[in-house]
Amino acid sequence: MSNKSAPAKIKTLRCPTCRNIVLATGEDFPFCSDRCRRIDLGKWASGDYKISTPIQDPDLLEELARSNKHNRQNDDDVN
Repeated sequence: MSNKSAPAKIKTLRCPTCRNIVLATGEDFPFCSDRCRRIDLGKWASGDYKISTPIQDPDLLEELARSNKHNRQNDDDVN
């Protein structure tokens, strides 16, 4: 019986920008290059990507409601 261990499996994914295979040990992981990383960042900055899940945190919802009420009162005071 052999005591040889199985070779370590390296995790691979696809670059979200160009779909090239990327190793989890890569410097720009999960992207294949700095260029793809910057393209992705630009899409977030320009609004191409959005997080569309509604806010579920009750404390945050309450804070937003207070903030909106305060903003509406300030708008009424200006006009």
